[in-house]
Amino acid sequence: MTYVPIPVAMLELGKPLPVDVWDPQGKLLLRKGQPILSEQHKEMLNAHQACMTESDAKAWQRSYERMIHTMLRDGADVETIARASMPAEIWETDYVVGTEVLGGWLDLQEILRGLLYQGEAAITPLQRLEGIEKKALELLKSDPDEALFILFQALADISLGYCATHALLSAVVCELTAEKLGLPEDARRVLFRSALVMNVGMARAQDSLTRQSSILNDAQKKLIREHPQKSVEILQSFGVADEDQLDIVRWHHELDESRGLARNLENRRILRTADGFVAKMAPRKTRLAMSPLGAAKSVFLGSATTSEKLGAAMATSVGFYPPGTYVQLVNGEKAVAVARGSRANNPHVVSIVTPGNMPMSNYLYRDITNPQFAIRSPVNAENIKIKVSQEKVMKARMDRAG
Repeated sequence: MTYVPIPVAMLELGKPLPVDVWDPQGKLLLRKGQPILSEQHKEMLNAHQACMTESDAKAWQRSYERMIHTMLRDGADVETIARASMPAEIWETDYVVGTEVLGGWLDLQEILRGLLYQGEAAITPLQRLEGIEKKALELLKSDPDEALFILFQALADISLGYCATHALLSAVVCELTAEKLGLPEDARRVLFRSALVMNVGMARAQDSLTRQSSILNDAQKKLIREHPQKSVEILQSFGVADEDQLDIVRWHHELDESRGLARNLENRRILRTADGFVAKMAPRKTRLAMSPLGAAKSVFLGSATTSEKLGAAMATSVGFYPPGTYVQLVNGEKAVAVARGSRANNPHVVSIVTPGNMPMSNYLYRDITNPQFAIRSPVNAENIKIKVSQEKVMKARMDRAG
């Protein structure tokens, strides 16, 4: 029998436990349905290294992820979510979840968010990360433009939780860029999984800071400064022993490139650049999101620490107007980019708002090489007051293809 440690710190006093509690040798400590009665009771469980079966662990984790999703959907603030304990109920359907991850990008986002929120208390984290990584790479290979479209759309919606969207989008940008640069597959895999967890040391704070209207206080600045090392410590607690992944995460913000392993220098540069690019495009209470074109110029075209080769690879991989972001056309329509084009400044776009600022009932594909449909300027997501229908986007793309 395989046993998994119970996140005792996340158990709420007085609530019944939805699993049997064992010690690592298989001795039963508490039966399912019994409550934790006191802090001393918790200390006793810690002393006995309280565990549960692997199947219970996976099901309980799924229950936790569903609870967090419900709290976000219902408008709970990040501080309330951060204080949430493990749920007292597990559904039968939770037991069908294993390392295989089903669904699409937003399902992955939800699962990854739960893992990042738990940090060192995460249940079976390496198996879950393996499932997330495998599914994400499958989805990305199947349709890179759809991956970028969904994730850039999600980036503008802070109600979904920023930390997991940032991680997935950074990983996708890293993979597309590294492939363009010709990096070997094994190096790209380490880079991808590093991007997924680089900010696990401050995941809850990431989401909280996107909603904060005041300037950073000293404690928050310290957390941001120290989170790479904290992330490494959490990964080591997960059982990560890959020195390349730990090196990339530890130094992913460091501008002094003499620090860290020389063999990972290119990967660290790619991750640092992608991380900054995605962050600048994310909305904050204290500022508007930067447009993709502005972020591109700021991060990988105008930076002294980004090589021309890396900047060009990332620009052509993602585009100056990535799928899921918005532009205004010369004729006054507002459009959403739906696919990358042959050049970084030549996306495929679908108009969604009329020149009179009214939502279109039917989206229209526009050829930007036609002067009346040329791109006039990028548009921030905050200035688009409608929810984009992916179904209408796909119909417009198919009508054009037909």
